[in-house]
Amino acid sequence: HVQLVESGGGSVQAGGSLRLSCVASGATQDIGCMGWFRQVPGLEREGVATIDTDGSTRYADSVKGRFTLSKDNAKNTLYLRMTSLKPEDTAMYYCAAAEWSGCPLRREEYNYWGQGTQVTVS
Repeated sequence: HVQLVESGGGSVQAGGSLRLSCVASGATQDIGCMGWFRQVPGLEREGVATIDTDGSTRYADSVKGRFTLSKDNAKNTLYLRMTSLKPEDTAMYYCAAAEWSGCPLRREEYNYWGQGTQVTVS
């Protein structure tokens, strides 16, 4: 089993930046894909960015050029650097992991989830 713990959320003004972190523990050797998803109350959880075991990344069109995903394998930590934040980026951000590769931006493909960290942009 894999446990995921997010941190780094907060409140910022539009145009500001934040960096989210996600530490994985447990059976980390089983992890293939990792990624970030976000959800606004009443809406579906949407994919933001994912990273595969070879380091290849995928981004939602809405965040391309503004968000950067990276992973420190030695620390089992996933990072999401968010810049030029917009009010529409406001959401609960969730870290996710899957035991396979491919890493689509579809929540159904991920079987491990963190508790989430809130990002509010005003």
